[in-house]
Amino acid sequence: MGHSQAEKAQSRERILSEAADQIRAGGLESVSVGTLMKSVNLTHGGFYGHFASRADLLTQALKRALVDGAHRSAEVTAHPRAFAGFVRNYLSRNHRDSRSTGCAISALISDVGRADAQAKTVMAGSIEDYIATTRRQLGDDDDSRAMLAISALVGALALSRVMTDPARSDALLHSVCEQLMAFNEPNELAHTDNQDEA
Repeated sequence: MGHSQAEKAQSRERILSEAADQIRAGGLESVSVGTLMKSVNLTHGGFYGHFASRADLLTQALKRALVDGAHRSAEVTAHPRAFAGFVRNYLSRNHRDSRSTGCAISALISDVGRADAQAKTVMAGSIEDYIATTRRQLGDDDDSRAMLAISALVGALALSRVMTDPARSDALLHSVCEQLMAFNEPNELAHTDNQDEA
């Protein structure tokens, strides 16, 4: 890769990284091309050397935000049966208060619900990945409990960010966390019963 191509790739990376942070913090419609380019010390005119349109940028930024979020949770979700750690991490105060660097699904679910089919397709893939990972963590053969868990996680986090009373917001996160922890109990009881029988 030539020097100018390497610089172009680095510039695109800076634009995408900044745009991903911006959409998590302020939503899909919060991104202004001019302001974005200025924030990464590039000219407005240079934008079209990297993206075909603002819609193209938003799709790519959404993909980046979703991938970044998946990478951040990878350490917690990498191990089978790591459901409890994943839930505690997801429903934490730190995650609630870190919208611009946290899960893009919870930050952008409403925006994407009103967006075009391309944005929905991008996020739908990430939702399916979360469901599959959660199903494996729970040791289930079907998606039922995983779908419920992901719905509760995303919903609780989104609601907690709206609540103006910090104590009430904490209580919501704690309550949903406790309920989801019970998802592990049947597996643990079954494991104990099997040991008793052995």
